[in-house]
Amino acid sequence: MDILLALDKLKGSMPPLITPFKGGEVDYDTYASLVKFQIERGSHGILVNGTTSEPSTLTIEERNKVVDVAVEINQGQVPIVVASGSQSLSETKTLTNYAEKAGADAVLIVTPYYIRPSQQGLIEYYLEVTEGQNIPWMIYHIPGRAAVSVTLDTIKELRERSSTFVGMKHAVNDLGFVSECLDAFPDYLIFVGLEELSFPEMAIGAVGLMNAVGNLRPDVLVDMCQSVWDNDLSKGQELHQKLFELNQAVFYDTNPIPIKYMMKRLGIIPANEHRLPMLPASPELEKRLDDVLQRAGFF
Repeated sequence: MDILLALDKLKGSMPPLITPFKGGEVDYDTYASLVKFQIERGSHGILVNGTTSEPSTLTIEERNKVVDVAVEINQGQVPIVVASGSQSLSETKTLTNYAEKAGADAVLIVTPYYIRPSQQGLIEYYLEVTEGQNIPWMIYHIPGRAAVSVTLDTIKELRERSSTFVGMKHAVNDLGFVSECLDAFPDYLIFVGLEELSFPEMAIGAVGLMNAVGNLRPDVLVDMCQSVWDNDLSKGQELHQKLFELNQAVFYDTNPIPIKYMMKRLGIIPANEHRLPMLPASPELEKRLDDVLQRAGFF
C-alpha cells in the first residue's frame, strides 16, 4: 500500500482474528470462514496474527499460512494488517518480509517481549526489521504483555528515520500518551487495542479499533466508528455502555480464552480449542460468560 494511501485507508474497525484449532492443528477452513464473516459484517479491515490469535503458540509456517488464507479470501476487499512481531529479530524479519510479499497492506510489529530492551534498542530493532520494506508499519504497544513501553522521543526518532512508519496499536490504559502523540504528530495513526477505551480514545483522535470483541459482533464496532466519524456523541456513548460489560468480560481470563468460548457459544466457531499453556474456559467462567451474553442480548 502507498504510504499516503495508508493515511486514508487504514482506519475503522479491524478485529484481531482468533486462530481456530482442531485436534491440535490450525483449522484453516474455519479461519477462512472467520475472514468472510468479518467482511460480510462490515469490518473496515482485518488484523491477522495479533495477540488474540495466540501467535506465540504458532510456528512461523503456520503464521505465514494464516496470512495466505486471509489474503486469498479477502481478494482486496478490505485492508489486511499482519502482526509480524516476535521476541526474535530474525523471526520478526522473516514474518515481516513474508507479509509484504504475500500482499499485506500494512504490518504491526510488537515491541519485543521478555527482553525488556532500552529505548535506543527498540529504535534500532524497528529500523533493522523494516529496512527495505515498502509497506506501512506500526508499533504494537502492549506493555502489559511485552514488559516494555515506548516513549514520545522514541516515536519522534522513528518518524524521522523511517518514511514507512505510520502509527501504533495502543493497548494500554493511558489516554494521556495518546493525546501527546497526536499533539506531536497530528497525522499519526492510532488504533485502540484496549476494549474499554474504544469510544473515549476514538473521541480524542484514534483512527480505529483493533479489539478482540470484534470477533463476536463486528457490526457493533463498525457502528462505534461511524458514530465518531458522524460526531454523534450520544450514539457513541450508547454503544460504549452497551459494550461495557462485554468489553470487561474479554479479560475475565487471559485473552483469548473468554473470546473463544463466547464465539463457540454463539456458533461462530465449532470449538474453543487452545494450545498449551492456554486452556479452554472453566465451567465457572463459562457460566459467567453466558450471563454476560444473555444480558447483552447476543443470544
